[in-house]
Amino acid sequence: MPNQRRDEVRASQEHELFEFLQRLAKFRTGRRAIQIHLSLLLPYNRRPHHIKIAVNTLEFLVKSFDGQIFTMGNCDVIFVWKGAGVAAIDEVVMRLRHLFGHDPLTEDVDADQESRFCSWFDLERDYEPFLAIVQHHFETFQKRSRRLAAIVGPAEAAQASELPPLSPHRLGELVDTIGRADLSNMMRRQAIAAIAQNTAPVALFRELYISIDELREIVMPGYNIASDRWLFQHLTQTLDQRMIQLLAKNDDSAIASAFSVNLNVATLTSDRFLAFDAALPSATRGSIVIELQLIDIFSDLAAYVFARDFVKERGYRICLDGVSDRMLPFVDRDRLGLDLVKILWNADILGETRTERRQEIRDLITAFGRARVILCHCDTAEAVTVGQSLGIVMFQGRHIDRLLGAEAPSFAGTQKLRSAVQSRR
Repeated sequence: MPNQRRDEVRASQEHELFEFLQRLAKFRTGRRAIQIHLSLLLPYNRRPHHIKIAVNTLEFLVKSFDGQIFTMGNCDVIFVWKGAGVAAIDEVVMRLRHLFGHDPLTEDVDADQESRFCSWFDLERDYEPFLAIVQHHFETFQKRSRRLAAIVGPAEAAQASELPPLSPHRLGELVDTIGRADLSNMMRRQAIAAIAQNTAPVALFRELYISIDELREIVMPGYNIASDRWLFQHLTQTLDQRMIQLLAKNDDSAIASAFSVNLNVATLTSDRFLAFDAALPSATRGSIVIELQLIDIFSDLAAYVFARDFVKERGYRICLDGVSDRMLPFVDRDRLGLDLVKILWNADILGETRTERRQEIRDLITAFGRARVILCHCDTAEAVTVGQSLGIVMFQGRHIDRLLGAEAPSFAGTQKLRSAVQSRR
């Protein structure tokens, strides 16, 4: 692989742990390991500061017991040490369990079953199975890196991993800039179209959005603004407010027709959204689709249910955005009160649909409702062909834009914002 990509892989905690265990192959006497499954916590309980607290709780053990701590990309924490018995480490683990005591993960279903919160390994005896687990983590990281490189290119993927994260201070600057800037000409539109077999696409409605990547390049090009999930969510909530302002102007032909907009759950009960809703003609609400992210919904399910009932009573439709084909079996449309679901196209779907999973995926789509499923990120004709073979009739993506002869994006607002940002620096 190119040097840039090789350096990126070596920088991962997964790879460091894998190499560390390989070096320990002949020095396993007295060594143990524990894997704390923080990846199984509810999303709200595995925010970055939660993970840091967990790592800090273990930190004092490192020097005492010749230990090393590794944080996996999925938030699991692995601690490898020598010289301490299980009891000494278990005391610290109990403190961590107490820290997350309100999460279902810390509740043992059966006293006879091993806790789901952590797994213990004696490396004299369990070295091979533990090495296999770590290798799986490393291979998962490699696959994720390859997918990113396939989307944005190897150089861009490596560059993104090297950008410094967005700090709270920089977030404040970014939010302030967004709050002052005119974003109206930066609004993008992408059609969701129905495509029957051997027929031309028919646009049903358009998603309205502001490109996060474009904003980053203009406003804060030297930072990875998506590195911290919760800071990034605060940023998207700011963008939500600006988007609602743009929608309230109602001086765009795309807004006058059926459209969808991606919002945070918290935005749906904000004063600005309530004012926007109050100003809408009642007949208009039925043509608006509100798209929500799965992680946002499950971060506070009670808040989602409250917001969902409110907007649906007002006439809006709800779409669950960004669902992988593997997550589809876990989406209960009726219980979540969903009108639509967007499945992400990826190359894995093509491979899977050539196996026995083809019928399983088709059955899931049929049960959900063929007229309620959208396959998005369709950048090639192949994506549409595979989607149709699974019973999907609605599609979104660059290939659909080309078929519809979609309008070219306007760069006037981009240049105006770029000038405003440069003048402030």
